[in-house]
Amino acid sequence: MIAAEIKALPMAEKIQIMEALWEEFRSNYDESDISIEMKSLLDQRRKRVRSGESQLLDWDSVKNQIGRR
Repeated sequence: MIAAEIKALPMAEKIQIMEALWEEFRSNYDESDISIEMKSLLDQRRKRVRSGESQLLDWDSVKNQIGRR
């Protein structure tokens, strides 16, 4: 499936694809080819989000803030 085909799909199908991709990434996280340092950084960020020290922002919110500071 190419990007143009995905863009043409209904939003519900796009969300299903996205959820399947994230689940695949999550289940293969320990087997990934990223460095120990990068895994450590990701683990630290997840810990901060879980503890409430940091929060996740959706991409639209981030895009709207770029260049406004």
